[in-house]
Amino acid sequence: MSRKYKITDQSKFYFVSFATVGWIDLFIRPVYAEVIIDSLSFCQKEKGLLIGAWCIMPSHIHLIIGTEGKEMQSIVRDFKSYTSTALRERIENNPQESRKKWLLQLFQKAGSKNSNNKNWQLWQQHYHPIILDSNELIDQKLNYLHDNPVKAGFVEEAIHWNYSSAKNYAGVKGPINIHFLD
Repeated sequence: MSRKYKITDQSKFYFVSFATVGWIDLFIRPVYAEVIIDSLSFCQKEKGLLIGAWCIMPSHIHLIIGTEGKEMQSIVRDFKSYTSTALRERIENNPQESRKKWLLQLFQKAGSKNSNNKNWQLWQQHYHPIILDSNELIDQKLNYLHDNPVKAGFVEEAIHWNYSSAKNYAGVKGPINIHFLD
């Protein structure tokens, strides 16, 4: 991984994205998006994660994150590991999941091809953190993150997307507390 894509300054906020292997649209189901929301909230309370903005799309997640005290790489690693396990269990135990066999096969196939895993891989390996070291870059990434569901054609306005901090920025309390960016 190039130096450009490493967390080098724990005191700064970073823009990161996590995508499912094969860009599988797992988060079209609220039951799976809730795992992400719960995990982000846990990381805030227990690991010192600061969330400046967030957006859960059908196959990926965008975050603007910082940290208070703990190493951000460790928080990201733990978040990805935990959510992968929790989502696997949720898929396996979801009697309403019509795509269960297909999803499990795809994630197991991806895991069997990667020596870092044990026959299961939900997230792509990389997340390419981009340091937000200027107001211009913060604004650019914040707008990109909140406009993602609009540009994808899911909603007319960012505030209408249920899985985003756009509501917080519009003054409406959302499911995740955020640390507003200056």
